[in-house]
Amino acid sequence: MIRIEDPSIGIMRRKYLSSLGLEEGDRYFTTWHFSDNRRDADELAHLVKSGIKTATSSLCEMYDIDEEDTLPKVGEYSVITNWEGKAQCIIETVEVTLLPFRKVEEEFAYLEGEGDRSLEHWRRMHREFFQRELKDQTFSEDMLVVCEKFKVVYK
Repeated sequence: MIRIEDPSIGIMRRKYLSSLGLEEGDRYFTTWHFSDNRRDADELAHLVKSGIKTATSSLCEMYDIDEEDTLPKVGEYSVITNWEGKAQCIIETVEVTLLPFRKVEEEFAYLEGEGDRSLEHWRRMHREFFQRELKDQTFSEDMLVVCEKFKVVYK
């Protein structure tokens, strides 16, 4: 299925670039939404826009599976969308760290901004999410997690 980019994405990119005195093509953007379900994707985008969520994580293993996807890089810009693909904000990646799941710390869980922001909540929710992503593979706490910190640069 080919997904057509929502016009709001291009509009947001152009407005952001214009605010910097730049033009389309002067900066590369990825475009994506959080989570694998509508409710969470929309809620997490809201947490980013409100400044509560300043980090996200993904399984390094998934980047090996999906050849179109590359690991996030410091200085990369992303248009965050809601589940329906409508632009919500633009973020800039400020830090990327690879850690085994079991070594992710309380501070990072807090920055992810989800639930009660505890490490216990983060581990419980991410074990379930990562297992869904892996489908037939078995999740292990030794698997590498991509821990990405970001800042909102445009709403």
